[in-house]
Formats: sequence, C-alpha cells, structure tokens
Amino acid sequence: MKSFTLALSLSPMTVRKGKRLAISIQEHMAIDVCPGPIRPIRQISAYFPRLSPTSSFSEPLSPNQAAAPTSLSPGGAGQGGAAGGGGGLLSPAAAGGGGSLSAMSSMDTSIEIDSCDSDDNTSLGTLEFDLLYEKATSSLHCTVLRAKGLKPMDFNGLADPYVKLHLLPGACKANKLKTKIVRNTLNPVWNETLTYCGITEEDMYRKTLRVSVCDEDKLTHNEFIGESRVALRRVKPDQTKHFNICLEHPPPLPSPTAMSTALRGISCYLREWETEQQRSLEERGRLLLCLQYLPPVSEDEDVKGEAKERARGGLCVGVKRCAHLAAMDVNGYSDPYVKTYLKPDVQKKSKHKTAVIKKTLNPEFNEEFFYEISFSELATKTLEVTVWDYDLGRSNDFIGGVSLGCHSQGETLQHWIDCLKNKGKKVERWHTLTNELPGSSVQE
Repeated sequence: MKSFTLALSLSPMTVRKGKRLAISIQEHMAIDVCPGPIRPIRQISAYFPRLSPTSSFSEPLSPNQAAAPTSLSPGGAGQGGAAGGGGGLLSPAAAGGGGSLSAMSSMDTSIEIDSCDSDDNTSLGTLEFDLLYEKATSSLHCTVLRAKGLKPMDFNGLADPYVKLHLLPGACKANKLKTKIVRNTLNPVWNETLTYCGITEEDMYRKTLRVSVCDEDKLTHNEFIGESRVALRRVKPDQTKHFNICLEHPPPLPSPTAMSTALRGISCYLREWETEQQRSLEERGRLLLCLQYLPPVSEDEDVKGEAKERARGGLCVGVKRCAHLAAMDVNGYSDPYVKTYLKPDVQKKSKHKTAVIKKTLNPEFNEEFFYEISFSELATKTLEVTVWDYDLGRSNDFIGGVSLGCHSQGETLQHWIDCLKNKGKKVERWHTLTNELPGSSVQE
C-alpha cells in the first residue's frame, strides 16, 4: 500500500533536476490515496482547526514540538511521527504532545461544522407572522407580515415570493391559503391576513400549521424556498402571538429500514398515529349551522309577510357555510350543496336544498329553511343535514353529514339542547361532517 503525504519539512523523496514536482489534487485535499475506495472527509476545515478565543493551554509547546514536521494526511499521524520524531499534527485524529490542543480543536471544529459550514444549514431567510384564535367565532387568523434575507431563486439574484398555509393533518387543497406575490425582492412585505373558519378547540390542540415560502415562476413550476411548522397548541385563545422564525428545509422522508428500526418499542405512538389517521379520514369537512326555535305568535299581534308564515311557530335552520370539504372531483375541488331533512318524515315533505356552489371546498350559502312544527313534536324529531357534490349527467357524490336530535352525542347534542332551551334566540355552531350518519340511511 502506498500513501502520499504532503509534509512541510524535508523528506527523503528525491527529485531529478529539470523535472517539476507534480502534486495531485488528492494531496491538496489531504485525502489518503490507497488501493480501494477513497475515504472522503466531511470538511476540509477539519484539517485546519480554528481555536476558540476563550481556549487556554495547560502546557506551552516545547521547542522540539514546535520544530517537528507537520503532516496534512488524515492517516499520517503514525508516519509523520516516525519520519519527524513525533509532534503536533494537524490531523483531527492526531495524538502527541499537544493533546489538549487536538481535543479542543476537534471539539470546536465539530461545533462550527454543524452550525455554519454544512450546506444543509444554509440560510433560507426569516419570516414574521402573527397568529390569533378567536374562540367565539372558531376562526384562526394568520397575519403574514414580512420576510427577510430570502434565498435567491431567479437568474437576477432575486425572487418572486409568496406564502402558503396548510393545516396538518388534513387534505392539502381543502385547507390551503395563499398570499399575494411580491415581485423581484428578497425582503418582501405582505401585511396580509389569511383566515381559517371552523377551527375548534380540539383542532387547536392536535393540528399543526405549516407555513411555507415559495418562488413563483411563470414558465416552470414554482420553487420551494423554505418552511416552518407551528403547533397550534402554542396559541392561546383570543391572544395574538407573534412569530419571527428561520425558514428550514422540509423534513426528509425516512427510509423503510430506518423506520422499522426507529419504530421498535413505540407501539403506543403507532396506535395514536393510526387513530389520528382514521379520524382525519372520517372527517369530511366542517358545516356552520344556525338553529332557532320560533315560538307561536299570539292572535292579537299583527304580522305580515314572511313573519305571517312563521306565526304558528317552528324550527328555523340556517345553513351558513362549509369549510375544508373533501375533494370529490378530478380537479381537486367539489361542487357542493346542502340538503336538510326533519325525520321521521312520513309525508316526504321536509326536504330543503341550497344552491350549488361551483368549484370550491369552502362554500358560503347563507340560506335559511323553516319547518312549521310544535315544540312538543320537535323533541321527538331529528334534523339531518347532508352535504353533496353535484355531478352533471350522473349520480351526485355524498361528501358528509351530521344529525342533530335528542339521540345525538357531543357537540351536536349540546347544540340541539341549546336551541330548545333558548326559544327565539339564534344558536350558531360548527359541526364536523362524517361519512356515515348514525341510525340513518343516506339518500339523494
């Protein structure tokens, strides 16, 4: 085995007169060249250690150590010591009289490599934004303020940045929000507020907001600059929280081998993850309903118009809007509309239907339907609200639904009870759509 070592002192190598000494690039890079594969090094700076300003040496170098030859080869510690009598090598694995020097150098060098020298930690820029969760309206407001020092993405050394928001876990298009594009700048200012509707307290506990910055390209696909992920549990209700974060690369996808090794012994985490995935699959979106029971009007009162039709009393159902609906069409959107039933419906006359909103996953309806019914009768009824995707020329697709009545559970039951208790008052509540309605057969 041959090994080439670049030394700073005289060596027994002889050079013929008139011939130029050629040094290969491997010797410049201080790589040990030998038969077999070349062993790469992490950073060339590891062979030129930079000492910390606060470091001190317990023992000064002796004259013999200072005059000893210095080897630049990673594996030349033994050879250099034999040739020159041992001494302070610049190799990271060097061992000699300056033991404290080599130890401190290796430690300082590893810190610098991990923090600055690695390409994985190249600065992508910083992003400032505010988060505010309004508990009364179940709304999450994200005010994107500005970014600084973004990574250049275009040939002119600038970028055309914009910000995208995603709620994780969840469907991408259903909860994607996007700011405007600021042209030709690395320090864009947006001052734009993006709002998520239908965000419950449970969502704030278990969901994560992904904030990503991208560069818009008209001729090719848009380029990703960096991202940051914020657990929504860090945001307190009705309190604005300011963030000034450094953008990062997206987390790498683990290999199957690494996954199988890493997931050993964490069955609890796996069960929780499967439950989360199952819950995200069952959720088909959110629906904002407004319920109001109108008591009968006395005969002495003079009522006209629409109020006359509701004088006998009944249930008023307001279909306000939907949010984060499941995509049912190939274009990634849906053409949603809402139907309501008051069951049991013997005469088949309780069906009401909203207008169809084309190509959206967050439709606004703002329509009201009235059911003329007594209060005692209403206690035995169940209100069934379903959301559908309209398809021309074929059967419509069921997106999800919710049932409200005395046999409901959780938030739906509480909404129904609040409506019956507060006669004459509007009670508004968000509901999670499911792909199956308990104790009911979904019908078109």
